[in-house]
Amino acid sequence: MEPFEVVRSEQAPAAVGPYSQAIVHGGLVFCAGQIPLVPGTKEMKGATIEEATAQVLSNVRAVLAAAGCAPADVVKATVFMRDLNDFPGMNTEYAKFFGDHKPARSTVQVARLPGDARVEIEVLAARRELPVKPPL
Repeated sequence: MEPFEVVRSEQAPAAVGPYSQAIVHGGLVFCAGQIPLVPGTKEMKGATIEEATAQVLSNVRAVLAAAGCAPADVVKATVFMRDLNDFPGMNTEYAKFFGDHKPARSTVQVARLPGDARVEIEVLAARRELPVKPPL
């Protein structure tokens, strides 16, 4: 069996539990859900759903980049929201992030998210080419 590759990015919030920011296996990048934490400061963005979503997607971009991917490589996204009444604002930022690329997506309302965040997004991406690892 092919080994798992653990992905870490200093440009996204560190995992706050026993999990990884992302795992690569079989050319797929499985990204853990991101909430609107600002890397380094751990400040929770979220005065508006647009601000919260933009921070979440910035974190997603950083994890994808660390895995050798970009938003255009995302094949599936799952959006968790505290309140689906915020959907239009989230959707506006989501559409800006992905542009013409339209991955499959599920959006669900949940009772609560870590840190009482308003939104969390996880993605699955396909890595088109494996990055070249430096020799040991």
